[in-house]
Amino acid sequence: MNIILTQDPKFMLRFATPDDAGLVVSLMEKLGASRKKMAGKITATEEGIRQLLADKKGEAVFGIHGGQTVGLVYFYQTSSAFTGQSGLHIDGFLIDETLRFKGPGKAMMAFMARLALDRGCQQLEWGCLDWNKPTVRFSRRLGSHGVDTQTLYQFAPDQLKACAAQF
Repeated sequence: MNIILTQDPKFMLRFATPDDAGLVVSLMEKLGASRKKMAGKITATEEGIRQLLADKKGEAVFGIHGGQTVGLVYFYQTSSAFTGQSGLHIDGFLIDETLRFKGPGKAMMAFMARLALDRGCQQLEWGCLDWNKPTVRFSRRLGSHGVDTQTLYQFAPDQLKACAAQF
């Protein structure tokens, strides 16, 4: 087991393996449920997450406090032709409500920043829903800035297939 110690002896980190896919899905569902506007929006399956982790298309780090998993960061590598830089993109971030504003979230973000630098990245990014004021405040307190110059668009699986069929 790949345990990473933090400055708090009660809090440690661990990289997920494909066998942790069920735990990743469970924590993502908890993230969705913790924000009423996100309830039901998490559609990831254990098999889908297992495949992403196995193929190294996604990674996850768990936060562990007192032997209990209390945090999750799910992320993947990015690059930009606009900036010529690489980075890590955090797609899912959860800290158990009992430990919010008590240091684990900041420790996990500091770890992610260190990981990005260790991998030769120049940036670490994440999305934050505008209505999620506690997360907006947390992000700003870390010293990050919002990039509000674009809207993210995506194809769902059916639209992706329909568009591809035109080629």
